Amino acid sequence: MIVDLLRHGETERGGGLRGSLDDALTELGWAQMRAAVGEAGPWDRLVSSPLQRCARFAEELAARLGLPLQREADLQELHFGAWEGRSAADLMLTDEQGLGQFWADPYAFTPPDGEPVLHFAERVHKAMARLCRVHAGERVLIVTHGGVMRLLLAQARGLPREQLLQVAVGHAAMHRLQYEADGRFVEAG
Repeated sequence: MIVDLLRHGETERGGGLRGSLDDALTELGWAQMRAAVGEAGPWDRLVSSPLQRCARFAEELAARLGLPLQREADLQELHFGAWEGRSAADLMLTDEQGLGQFWADPYAFTPPDGEPVLHFAERVHKAMARLCRVHAGERVLIVTHGGVMRLLLAQARGLPREQLLQVAVGHAAMHRLQYEADGRFVEAG
């Protein structure tokens, strides 16, 4: 299976840790995503996080291309708990130590009331394994979040877990992965 991962575009509430907040796209965010898929594809189906910053664009694209669309709750962003909606600059003022620990090793430190990265990784991997099993041999566009993409790209690149947050994934970034017979994802050109 070949998977194109597309991160949502800019959102109305701006940057920071958006997590499970259900922000809408800005006009620029819509334009970013439309430009990202311009000459890409073709795909056999679309899969999307149910959060509107992903799902609304996926609905539009599926209708335009006449493709089936599946919503996959397990491909939602990491839930940041008490940090949701807050910027790194704000957290530096109120929880500098916690933020530093999270950036140093997100697997070893969980934001207050947040989802442990280990649990996040397990749910994302289960979802991807399920998709690969059900849609073997297809090309799939997955509209999702920066955290999901960082997780999958870091593992495809063989990075140590401490480097998870060093993987850059901008708004409307698209990356292609290929699912190998041994169950691994590798970056594809």
